Amino acid sequence: MANPLRAEVVRLYKNLLYLGREYPKGADYFRDRLRAAFTKNKSVQDPEQIKAMIARGEYVARELEALYYLRKYRALKKRYYEE
Repeated sequence: MANPLRAEVVRLYKNLLYLGREYPKGADYFRDRLRAAFTKNKSVQDPEQIKAMIARGEYVARELEALYYLRKYRALKKRYYEE
């Protein structure tokens, strides 16, 4: 893997690992899936392909954040408003 992209990949991995702590199916499930995904693609050498994978990982991170915000919003709404 190219050195400039390695730092981005490690940052993305750490960020996803942090976000996975609150995953609905459990942190262990998320960590195993995350490790498997990164291990599967560890032999990729093409910088353009790596950048595309980083973009997909960042998309997944944004989706996880949206999932957590939605869950918190629904809990607050349920607590304070009658339906």
